[in-house]
Amino acid sequence: MKKLYLLFFLYCCSFIVVFAQNKTADSLKNVLNQTKNDIEKVQLLNEIADYYKSSNPVLMNEYATKALALAKKINYQTEEGTALLNLGIAKIITGNYPEALDFFSQAKLVYENELAVNSKDNLKLKNGLARVYGSMGIVFSEQSNYAKALQHHLKAVSIYEETKEEDKLARVYNNIGIVYRAQNEDFKALDYFSKAQKIQEKIGDRTVGITITNIGNLHLKQNNFKEAEDYYTKAKYYFEKFPNPRGLGELHNNFGLLHKKNSTSEKALESWNLALQSFDLIDDKFGKSDTYLFMGEYFYEQNNGSEALKYAQKAAELSKQLNVLEGTALAEKLLSSIYEKLNQPSEAFKHFKLYKTAQDSLINHENIRKSVQAEMNYEFEKKEAIKKKEEEKKTLLLAEKSKRQTLQTIFIALFVLLLLGIAFLIYNRIQLKKNLTLQKELAEYEQKALHLQMNPHFVFNCLGSISSFIVQNGTDSAIKYLSKFSKLMRLTLEYSKESLIPIDKEIESLQNYLELEQLRFNNVFEFKITKSLEIEDDMALPPLLLQPFVENAIIHGLIPKKENGTISVDFSIEKDNLVCTILDDGIGFDKSKEIKENLVAIHKSMALDITKKRLEMMEASTAQKAKVEIKEIRNDLGEIQGTKVVLNLPIQYIK
Repeated sequence: MKKLYLLFFLYCCSFIVVFAQNKTADSLKNVLNQTKNDIEKVQLLNEIADYYKSSNPVLMNEYATKALALAKKINYQTEEGTALLNLGIAKIITGNYPEALDFFSQAKLVYENELAVNSKDNLKLKNGLARVYGSMGIVFSEQSNYAKALQHHLKAVSIYEETKEEDKLARVYNNIGIVYRAQNEDFKALDYFSKAQKIQEKIGDRTVGITITNIGNLHLKQNNFKEAEDYYTKAKYYFEKFPNPRGLGELHNNFGLLHKKNSTSEKALESWNLALQSFDLIDDKFGKSDTYLFMGEYFYEQNNGSEALKYAQKAAELSKQLNVLEGTALAEKLLSSIYEKLNQPSEAFKHFKLYKTAQDSLINHENIRKSVQAEMNYEFEKKEAIKKKEEEKKTLLLAEKSKRQTLQTIFIALFVLLLLGIAFLIYNRIQLKKNLTLQKELAEYEQKALHLQMNPHFVFNCLGSISSFIVQNGTDSAIKYLSKFSKLMRLTLEYSKESLIPIDKEIESLQNYLELEQLRFNNVFEFKITKSLEIEDDMALPPLLLQPFVENAIIHGLIPKKENGTISVDFSIEKDNLVCTILDDGIGFDKSKEIKENLVAIHKSMALDITKKRLEMMEASTAQKAKVEIKEIRNDLGEIQGTKVVLNLPIQYIK
């Protein structure tokens, strides 16, 4: 199993604030109780949270939560990022990777924003950002997403090399080695482990035991049992000297594997039980899932089906809960083998299918990894940059000796020209920005002018029908009609102030208008308005853009029809366009033109002309195509079944 033989060098077990190293949790709490300054309080809360990272993730989460609340209250961005980072680390320890990534993403955003404006805490902010990248790399590693893990670890390396944080750099080297080892690239893994060990021995790092454990794991894989046991024994000494429950638990897991290979079964089980005890101290589900799998495999090989089944089920349950594909695949494969040995073919087949599903997902992640060679590119670019700087330095020195005076004159001339060029570019940019602003405002005013032309056209049509409606219908119907009409007018006046309105507002307006027309024409037609789920809440379009087409469909398509008709309006997304479709089953465009040639021609010409201008202005302001298509719908016999209007509009959003 690639990953489970290794111990990730968690930041939660490595980065220890100097103040916290020298004082106990109790002394920190005493200082906290006596402090009245909020800045000092939030720093102490984060230090206490950091203190608990290797022993009590629950308390770590509690104090980090308090630190986050106080940091936000006093707007202390640096400590807010630290609190979010501590919360993410606490989630890693308890195996809640989705929440861990969420906290790390928030911390990353805080650090990046603060780096852009704060130069006072520049070093602390950079190291915090590097710590975020490294922590995210750990999460991706434990989820078998090795490509992303390398990407984030190498970002952390780049920052730590800049800030010269050797202890932290060693820990990232260790984690990179683990990622390579998980992919069976043992040579690269040993290279990074050696880098980490060299730095840790140089500075006396208290967590060197983790690096030693990983080197021992490589020897165990190569069946160098004596060397592996020597490294494990040395690592145990450091873990006992500097308590680390997770590190000690993983070490006991590896001791169990070593004893199993040496055929000392009792010692293997004893080591795994010690591992479970260590993991229980910090509720480390990931570590326990490894141990359960090892014990399940052991009992399976010993032909103890009931015990093997019990531990394999526990391993599968935890792996699925943690979304660890590799652990899930191995646990399901083991369950399939156990049920096969227990002569339960249906259960064996069921778990074999689950194993194949997890294995296929794992293969997909592996394929992604092959396309990412981030570490190779990083080393190559680094060497090339150093080489280029050295060559430029030599060239400048030689040129200065031979033509110093000439170069000075040329430099001054170029500098003056550069200043003039920059001034010219700045001036042009300012003028261009002004022109673009004016053009944009002009386009918006023209849009408003065009859609305001539609308002009187629409209002006069409605007012023209009110008097006849009142005469033909009773007082109650007239009041109902006028109520709907006034609501529609309010919406129309409100929308006329805006260049764009949300699609839901346009739907509301069309709904009111269609209900009004239904009342006016005694429900001679039905209507339906639909909207695709792909349409976002802040997508928008110009107001009253669809109303003329809906009105034409009713007046000139459905009303002349002898029987009842239907009209539908649909909003959908196709590629990068908003598509508005108006469909009716009326008499059709050509026949309507024949019936009321003069009147309809004037009416439709106005509506289409205004809409065409509005679409042209939309194209000018968005630099995207906008068009309208009107066509008759015919059946297989060529008979007219209605009219279809399709508007293809660029996708726009409410600012």
